[in-house]
Amino acid sequence: MNSLYDEFRIAVHSVWNRRWLALAVAWGLCLLGWLVVALIPNSYESKARISVEMQSILSDKVGVDARERKKNMERVQETLASTINLEKVVRGTALNESVSSDRELAGKVEMLRKSVQIKSEKDNLFEIIATSSASNLSDAENAVLSRDIVQKMIDIFVEENLSGDRDETSQTIKFLDAQLAQREKELQEAEQKRVQFETENLGLLPGIGSISQRLEAARAEQSQIDSQLSQASASLAALNGQLAGTPSSIATPGVAGGGGARAQLSQAQSTLAAARARGWTDSHPDVTAMKNEIAALRVQAAKEPAGGGGYRTPNPAYSSLQSMRAERQATVAALQARKNALQADMAQLASKQTLEPGIAAEMSRINRDHEVLKDQYNKLLTDREQIKLRGQVESETDSVKFRVIDPPSSPRSPAAPNRPLLLAMVLFAGIGGGVGTAFAIGHLQTSYPTASKLEKASGLPVIGSVSQVLTSVQRAARGRKLRLFYGTSGALFGVFGMLMIVEFIQRGMVA
Repeated sequence: MNSLYDEFRIAVHSVWNRRWLALAVAWGLCLLGWLVVALIPNSYESKARISVEMQSILSDKVGVDARERKKNMERVQETLASTINLEKVVRGTALNESVSSDRELAGKVEMLRKSVQIKSEKDNLFEIIATSSASNLSDAENAVLSRDIVQKMIDIFVEENLSGDRDETSQTIKFLDAQLAQREKELQEAEQKRVQFETENLGLLPGIGSISQRLEAARAEQSQIDSQLSQASASLAALNGQLAGTPSSIATPGVAGGGGARAQLSQAQSTLAAARARGWTDSHPDVTAMKNEIAALRVQAAKEPAGGGGYRTPNPAYSSLQSMRAERQATVAALQARKNALQADMAQLASKQTLEPGIAAEMSRINRDHEVLKDQYNKLLTDREQIKLRGQVESETDSVKFRVIDPPSSPRSPAAPNRPLLLAMVLFAGIGGGVGTAFAIGHLQTSYPTASKLEKASGLPVIGSVSQVLTSVQRAARGRKLRLFYGTSGALFGVFGMLMIVEFIQRGMVA
């Protein structure tokens, strides 16, 4: 512990003996450092925050969804610091006063690119930061310029989102109108070509569609007609069988004889014919009962004598069956005629397809081209109406709302450099440099501040040491030098204090 204390005393003594050297080095380093700090230009920073709200129920219904809104905001953020927009900022602020050529304009744009920052704090919150440190402007002018730059960036931000979208929508609609006009003209030409081709080949292209399509449709219709004709023929054959077993007239008994078995048989047959006319089949329970009753009545009628004193009348069942047979014969004849006509058409189409295969292919190509042009025209028309509706929604409703949360700030103190801190650091660095220089020179000289140091270095015992003896004149001279040293050291701190006062005065003038 005593060794460390002795070393500290030796170091302090070494520095104190060379205090004038330390003071000179401190003055030199401080003056040089303060000069460098004074030459650093002040940078003034202005900030602003804006909120962009894109919320509209109607806009969601017409295709402006959240993903597209976010994409639009990212696009605006990326293009806001583009060269064109930065040129607008230069032209709209005091920076334009020092621009006389395109080269100088490009230099100002590059300077702005480094000094302007656009940060996205959230999806709809943006912060714009601008820094101004022009050497040809005063501090007050730099402070105003930084605020003007931020304000101009806000104006461009609003313009990019409002008028930019409207201009883009207008240009898109104009482009779609031009494409629609062109497609309409091509569609009219295709229709005229199709009509002309059909007129020239009227005998070879009857109907609608290609020959293969019409043949396929005819075959399908013939298959249906064959099925209907088969059902009608079977029904007609069954009706003919029933008509063959039904007598055309029935015997009606006289007044004295009353009703016999033959009269009941005729009545039962008439009832059975009426039931079948209603669509009842042989499996129907009532039809089965009627057939059993008719069989029993036929046995009884065979036992009755012929004539029986009655007279014969037309059988109503026979007449009804004849009417039904005539109707079904007409149906069968109509189906057969339609089948014959279809077969004739199919034969004609097959012959045309064999004789003129190129015409059918050309007609198919013309129809295909016409359908493609028609689909394109309808799609373009739908897109134009949707874009027009979206443009009206974005321009006539509050789908985009801009709100300045924090207006551009007016800086009252420079953002950089922190001059008071730098001045203090230069002061401490100068003092440290002076002390360090004196300490280093003291160690370079081969002197021994204490007897123990000399004894250790020489290896010989030291008998004693003689202290310094000063006269009164030397003490007075030393006192004057000491006062001069203190005064010079205080002057160093005085210069530091004066520089600090000047700095705060300049800041007050900016405010």
